[in-house]
Amino acid sequence: MMTIRKPLPKRGNRVGLSPSAEDQIDNNQLSPTFCFHYVDPEYCITCCEKDDIVAFAQHLRKFSQMTWNDIIQADRHKLGREKISRSSIKRPIPKHLTEDVTFIALRFSGLKPMVGYQSGRTFHAIWFDRDMKSIYSH
Repeated sequence: MMTIRKPLPKRGNRVGLSPSAEDQIDNNQLSPTFCFHYVDPEYCITCCEKDDIVAFAQHLRKFSQMTWNDIIQADRHKLGREKISRSSIKRPIPKHLTEDVTFIALRFSGLKPMVGYQSGRTFHAIWFDRDMKSIYSH
């Protein structure tokens, strides 16, 4: 008796991979995506100088050409990341972030960091530290 195998699901508009298959993906081998939903309005990119906004756009383009592994291995003061201890954060931490969330900084203009956290392949920006002293102790 011959059995017909069910075709594997493909990613499309109506069909997605099963959650178990997605869990097996190493997000650090993927390029980052960015989310700005939780950005503190007082420390948003829109509060920055024009030069910083242009540098931010240029850095997003550079990050899009890298994987998370590339970012992890890069210099923390260039296109790399820096882990920030929760106790160093000077601003109120959003209530939806649990104690196990690790904050990281990615540079967006010179040494100016945007601070947030990585979830899967997505970097969720929370603060843009435009003066390099308002968000965490350096």
